[in-house]
Amino acid sequence: MEKNSLQSYKLVPLLTFSFVLFLTTELSLLTPARALDKNSKVYIVYLGERVHDEPELVTASHHQMLESLLQSKEDAHNSMIYSYQHGFSGFAALLTSSQAKKISGLLHNTNMGSEAIIGVIDTGIWPESKVFNDQGLGPIPKRWKGKCEPGDQFNVTIHCNKKLIGAKYYVNGLLAEMGGTFKTRTVREFKSNRDALGHGTHTATIAGGSLVPNVSFYGLARGTVRGGAPQARIASYKVCWNTMQKDGTGPDGSCSTADMWKAFDDAIHDAVDVLSVSISGDLPEDIEVDKLDFVGAFHAVSKGIPVVAAASNEGPKAQTVANAAPWLLTVAATTLDRSFPTKITLGNKQTLFGESLFTGPEISTGLAYWDSESDDNVDVKGKIVLVFGSTYQVAKKGVAGVISAQHPDDILDRCHAFPCIYTDYELGTDILQYFFFFCSNQTFIRTLKESPTVRIGTATTLTGLPATTKVAAFSSRGPNSVSPAILKPDIAAPGVSILAALSPLNPDGHDGFGLDSGTSMATPVVSGIIALLKSLHPTWSPAAFRSALVTTAWRTSPSGEPIFAEGSNKKLADPFDYGGGLVNPERAANPGLVYDMGIEDYINYMCSKSYNDSSISRVLGKRTKCPTPKPSILDMNLPSITIPNLEKEVTLTRTVTNVGPIKSVYKAVIETPLGITLTVNPNTLVFSSEDKKVLSFTVKAKTSHKVNTNYFFGSLTWTDGVHDVKIPVSVQTRIMNKS
Repeated sequence: MEKNSLQSYKLVPLLTFSFVLFLTTELSLLTPARALDKNSKVYIVYLGERVHDEPELVTASHHQMLESLLQSKEDAHNSMIYSYQHGFSGFAALLTSSQAKKISGLLHNTNMGSEAIIGVIDTGIWPESKVFNDQGLGPIPKRWKGKCEPGDQFNVTIHCNKKLIGAKYYVNGLLAEMGGTFKTRTVREFKSNRDALGHGTHTATIAGGSLVPNVSFYGLARGTVRGGAPQARIASYKVCWNTMQKDGTGPDGSCSTADMWKAFDDAIHDAVDVLSVSISGDLPEDIEVDKLDFVGAFHAVSKGIPVVAAASNEGPKAQTVANAAPWLLTVAATTLDRSFPTKITLGNKQTLFGESLFTGPEISTGLAYWDSESDDNVDVKGKIVLVFGSTYQVAKKGVAGVISAQHPDDILDRCHAFPCIYTDYELGTDILQYFFFFCSNQTFIRTLKESPTVRIGTATTLTGLPATTKVAAFSSRGPNSVSPAILKPDIAAPGVSILAALSPLNPDGHDGFGLDSGTSMATPVVSGIIALLKSLHPTWSPAAFRSALVTTAWRTSPSGEPIFAEGSNKKLADPFDYGGGLVNPERAANPGLVYDMGIEDYINYMCSKSYNDSSISRVLGKRTKCPTPKPSILDMNLPSITIPNLEKEVTLTRTVTNVGPIKSVYKAVIETPLGITLTVNPNTLVFSSEDKKVLSFTVKAKTSHKVNTNYFFGSLTWTDGVHDVKIPVSVQTRIMNKS
């Protein structure tokens, strides 16, 4: 399980119900706030019978549909004219004809994932949480073969329902490895699927939690909490347990490979549609044929179950991405276009803004400074203390609060003992200069009987500009250290300060909910989206879902600005930061073309890595012999091209499958990496019939560099004028010296 966890994102889901779309008479008099587009007309979206009994929930679902369509909470509010939430469900809104067509398409084919089953391999579930209510859900899908297991404080009859349809736990492997018995005296834990840590409850909420209105974290991030597929069914597989850290300093999450294998095995039997695995191991990772976790996931993928896994939280350092096996869909984390600004007012009336989860009351007191050379003679009691880095050194000194100046890491901590306000080094230095002004003018200060002071305001929630999406500093980065030619991560999703349900035993929660951050939180965002996509495309392979997400992803933020990657130096994000980009569910529903793969492709990959036949046979569970000549790893049919060692030139092959209109013509558009020539042959793909829906092409890459370089980035897009099927291209020149 990851070190950083996380909140609930306002996903852009593929919502659908039985519906009728009506166009009303055009309005000629519009207030400026509602004049979103001169071509807007009033459309009534009729959704039939209410799914929820509470009108508040019905209206919240209407607003979220518009938010997903318009990509803005403000535009959704301005567009909405009426919400019909009492006798039936529906709403009236100002939409353009293209927007109306899009919303009707979204609504027509999926019922918020009600037939989808999301398997969550994690720390279990807190079943009493409101997000696991089954209000409005129909019967459990008939194909479901799993069950809920009774255990410590887990009553199957009471705690499972039509939402939480599976709850199992696996601990024998962990106990065998630790050489002990199940004890709960040192840390709180339950020998059942009940979640003591809260991590599994949080991730399950993000993937498929039911709608819960008017939720906040001490007033921050207020809104309706729900999962990406809010009517999907959840099957929880508890494999990670609350144990004492090896150094004895406190609780930690421990997971056994043997237990995880059994969870994968059961999930395959139980007929889940997608597996969400917010767990990552240590670096360097073992090769795929030796890392047993990957073998369990391989068999799930071979049975048609996409496995979505966390990239880990070791960023922004390069080559830290985990879960790098090519059959996994590996997820990086981004921020939302939301922040929690906190006003800092110095005694000289200078106003600065940090960020925090401090909700008051406002503090006005003296300002102190603590550094590595400070000792107990420094008076910090009852003051706001400025530190550069960790707050640990002043935690037990009776401070009123801490301003922590640090390198950006996108992690906000509430700090239970005192308020913590976070700034970067620049703002921290501004505060320090104010403090030093008093130190250098002590005679003047004594005369006026003054000392440095500071006032800390309460945090507020700011959604939209100027906050914007960026890759989180903690999110692990590529290139892939196991197989550099396999791009990892695959995709990025929101994973910073996500509001979702927690175990009430988790001290970071409030009223059963909490803000948490990590690629652990980004992973179930993608899992929920795949649950919805699978409702639309039940026959697609796991590789097809990955392709649809990667080729349609956003490479700009919702505000239209480029996506940056946070780190020691902020920079424009590249494929090693976010794979194909920021996940875009609406476009992924209709990608046009997909780069598909099956078991033979994964076998060829293992052969290209020169893994021996016996190792590959062990993974597959049957005798396998690699072909001769050995396949090229560059030919693996990924929705990306990564060439880690280009000496002169190389030619590789890709194959695309048409999942759009039968008769389609696509043309290649190339954005070349610096100093690299890319030639695509053919540069036009003609899909003329149902029988001719799979076509191949080659890409020749040639370098003009005369020295070894780092990676340069570009892209290859196939476009038919409607669909832009874009894959990232990453090329590194490596000139081999001749002996």
